[in-house]
Amino acid sequence: MAVSASEIKATYPLPVYNFRVEIGPNAVAFSEVSGLSIHYEVTTFKESQTGGGSAGPRIIHMPSQPQPVNVTLKKGVARSASVAALYSWIKTVTLNQVEKKDVVIRLCDEQGKPVISWTVINAFPTKLDGPAFDAKSNEVAVESLELRADAITMTEA
Repeated sequence: MAVSASEIKATYPLPVYNFRVEIGPNAVAFSEVSGLSIHYEVTTFKESQTGGGSAGPRIIHMPSQPQPVNVTLKKGVARSASVAALYSWIKTVTLNQVEKKDVVIRLCDEQGKPVISWTVINAFPTKLDGPAFDAKSNEVAVESLELRADAITMTEA
């Protein structure tokens, strides 16, 4: 049975390499994004059994507080304004004038159109790692930025 192009477009998974990251109003080219996780603490309630023949308490697990979000962004060091922008953003933490920003990660289709977006709400930098240097290597210099945020939302484009 032949599968049409529209069926493939609607049902096949999207590749992870075609994404775009926007920090506030600026688009920044990152090579890797991780930590897009939504999770909640679990609270355990114990309820006594009355009658019914079952011994011991009945245990119920319920979701409670949302956990904070930790996102890691990695990119190659390039001669551009993005290096200064990331450094100046983390420097606001040292000056105790923290700039919280929304970070949007858009997973795109083959034409570069966003399909799904994750919005990291009220993110601020907690760690900026410079590249590891090795005179015997010819790998790209990669820096890593860790963010802490209040929440993540997901939307379809």
